[in-house]
Amino acid sequence: MNFFNRKILLFRKFSPSKYMQIKYTVLSVLIICNIITGSISVHAAPVTSQDYQAEAEERKALPVQTNEIENWPAGPAIGAQSAILLEANTGVLLYAKNIDEKLYPASTTKLLTCLLAAENSSMDEIVTFSRNAVFSIEPGSSNIGIDENESMPMEECLYGILTGSANEVANAVAEHIAGSMDDFAEMMNEKAAELGCKNTHFVNAHGLHDENHYTSAYDLAIIARAFFQNELLSRIGNTATHHFEPTDTQPDDFFKRNKHQLITGEIPYEGIKGGKTGYTSDARQTLVTCAEQNGMKLICVIMREESPEQFYDTVKLFDYGFSNFSVVNVKENETNYSIQNANFFNTSNDIFGNSNPILALNPNSYLIMPKTAVFDELDSRISYDTTVENQVAVINYYYHDSYVGTATVDLAEETAAPYEFGAAVNPIEEVPAEEPATIIVNIKTILIAVLAAAGLLIVVCVIRSVILNYNILGGSRAARKHGRRWWRKRRKDGPDFSSSRFDKFNF
Repeated sequence: MNFFNRKILLFRKFSPSKYMQIKYTVLSVLIICNIITGSISVHAAPVTSQDYQAEAEERKALPVQTNEIENWPAGPAIGAQSAILLEANTGVLLYAKNIDEKLYPASTTKLLTCLLAAENSSMDEIVTFSRNAVFSIEPGSSNIGIDENESMPMEECLYGILTGSANEVANAVAEHIAGSMDDFAEMMNEKAAELGCKNTHFVNAHGLHDENHYTSAYDLAIIARAFFQNELLSRIGNTATHHFEPTDTQPDDFFKRNKHQLITGEIPYEGIKGGKTGYTSDARQTLVTCAEQNGMKLICVIMREESPEQFYDTVKLFDYGFSNFSVVNVKENETNYSIQNANFFNTSNDIFGNSNPILALNPNSYLIMPKTAVFDELDSRISYDTTVENQVAVINYYYHDSYVGTATVDLAEETAAPYEFGAAVNPIEEVPAEEPATIIVNIKTILIAVLAAAGLLIVVCVIRSVILNYNILGGSRAARKHGRRWWRKRRKDGPDFSSSRFDKFNF
């Protein structure tokens, strides 16, 4: 039973005579008020669709901040008040237009509602709809007709929120997760702050208008980035049509078609990964979409646009991103922080074991760069302030002061020694063949070690030679002195030694 049918039932509770009595009473009160005040209410002329379209045309002239970056690809002019194109995996900002302006998100709020639901519940939990959840939404606002005291599994609720944009379902999920809608709004703000949002404040789970319920294109892109990292949410958020089958606790059998035309294929586009629409008269059209091509996963946020241009703005920005930017692997291009640079990377050189690098650039680190840019044009800033396990440093890269990505310097994975002396060998057990280990030899270090050893050996030899020469010279003088004493003594006391057989001795 839908919302309008429930309201009709409320009037059916009165008899026809009672209904007419109430009607004439209200009319009488209004007439009396006009007589007393002596005036008739004058209403301002409603804003027409032509007025909104004119405003959208004027917004095309608003500046695009990324167009001011030197040599950055020029982005398209669009009618949205605010828009952003963000690469989801790296967080690189490709297009920015008023991305920090506080605006109303409408039903794109539900991305955060579903993110909190997925993080704080299991999909088979049963959500029961309270009277407050069903009847507190505005008349005519988006719903799927769930009645008070009916219930559905959490997964079906997520389909109701993301595919049907159902406000009463968002309320019921909020109550189920936090106990009350107000407490859930506090959880939303805490999560937004945790993700890094700076211009966001939520007061409800569905996004119906409230002056204190706002966000920015940048903050909404951060929320969407976390949303699309969840595979379940991405799958549900990319559903064109969902069949709600009847159960014992929800008797209606119906289908709900997604209003996102890039998801349904009404506007075809390759690589769509999901998204969420949003609309209120104050917010105008809002749209969040994710698409993946060529190794890049882009998130586009459009805020305050007119229908159907929110979809075409998104297509323009996706085309701009996929056409002008590319993925660049850091390890394949970096030379300043490489294994060849012995001043940065120390290696473990072991003649008798493995000789593997202690540090290495993460091979999966990559940047998102303009196709016209060259890697050597980038500036890099290294930081050792990291708490990630096995991560030593983080290198941030910039192109004309615009962030284009990050690489990490990691500890090399430990490998077992090829052979451990004394280890028992089981001749029966077959050992699978392994890839031959790569031995990295630092020639410069080895040459320095050899020259140092040779120099030390030469010094030792010189010192030894000096010592030996000193002993030999000292011993010769002592022998000559002793010989002269003996000669004088023998000449005085002994026979004559002047015979020729002693001539060969020269003392």
